[in-house]
Amino acid sequence: MSGPVILLVEDDAAIAVPLGRALQSQGYVVRSAGTAAIALDLSLELPPPDLVLLDLGLPDLDGVAVARHLRERLPQAVIVMLTARGAEVDVVVGLDAGADDYVTKPFRLRELLARVRAHLRRGVVDERAAPTVVAGVVVDPSARRCTANGIEVQLRPREFDLLAELLRRAGEAVSRDDLMTNVWDAHWYGSTKTLDMHVSALRRKLAAAGVDPLVITTLRGFGYRYEAAAS
Repeated sequence: MSGPVILLVEDDAAIAVPLGRALQSQGYVVRSAGTAAIALDLSLELPPPDLVLLDLGLPDLDGVAVARHLRERLPQAVIVMLTARGAEVDVVVGLDAGADDYVTKPFRLRELLARVRAHLRRGVVDERAAPTVVAGVVVDPSARRCTANGIEVQLRPREFDLLAELLRRAGEAVSRDDLMTNVWDAHWYGSTKTLDMHVSALRRKLAAAGVDPLVITTLRGFGYRYEAAAS
């Protein structure tokens, strides 16, 4: 098999076994781990995982700490938390630790598989498009590079796609639904909190390059706008 590689980190065999089989039936190469230690070992195998499904309730190390380690080792991988912790603060902590998304247990298999497909979807940005330049911020789709004030900004795949979409429509109010459809998937299941966390990450990274983080304006109850006249 030569499909995308998924690292499944789940200590409950009643979940891990059927989920692993379901993922394999979709053409994914699955590596399974029941502990944080095994997961961290498997994260070093080649080819590296494209996506990690990470249970936060592991027996040997808290899943949030595991997410931090995995993010350092796998900067380009998608990390999706599987959690029974439904409180917003727990979700935010996990996403801030480096996860890209979360799924609350118990989950529907069909919806989880749809989320996996959405995260692994490629070609969101037209790589033939010319670079977009807005007030010193440059997004180059062909090279998948972003610079701000001449400083290279290291972005994860979805962060790059999100910034490219906002810059492409600079000055325009872009709805949350449009962003989720165009950057993630037209049939997205679940919360869009992942969008807010990606915007927060973009603001932090742009600010580190000398760009006013408020260049991305929150339009409450609607979405976001990248200010075309930003300085």
